[in-house]
Amino acid sequence: MAAMKDAETNLQEIKDKVLAFAKERDWEQFHSPKNLSMAVSAEAAELMEHFLWQSADQSRLDVQQVAIRDKVAEELADILIFSIQFANVTGLSLSTIIDDKMQQNAKKYPIEKARGRSDKYTDL
Repeated sequence: MAAMKDAETNLQEIKDKVLAFAKERDWEQFHSPKNLSMAVSAEAAELMEHFLWQSADQSRLDVQQVAIRDKVAEELADILIFSIQFANVTGLSLSTIIDDKMQQNAKKYPIEKARGRSDKYTDL
């Protein structure tokens, strides 16, 4: 199987691939919004575990190591797969919800107030 490339793959192709994978295994019966949201959380915890107790600088260095990078990539893929399946199951358009959220974030974090700051929008 040829590797998929971001610049050559559209989101619907990925959604269809994730959905087909679950259908072929008769896993749709297990893919409720509750279960999928819990799976996203569990996989996010597994991703965070790779960086537990590290400084920000150390985490940046570690993720450049091939062995760690491969493990982190697997965890990120799991998070994305479950998130995409959540969108499939709930009928949410990933393009729409991402665009909507980015617009909300732009209003909450205007460049002139948020640039170079990590404060929550209520503290800007």
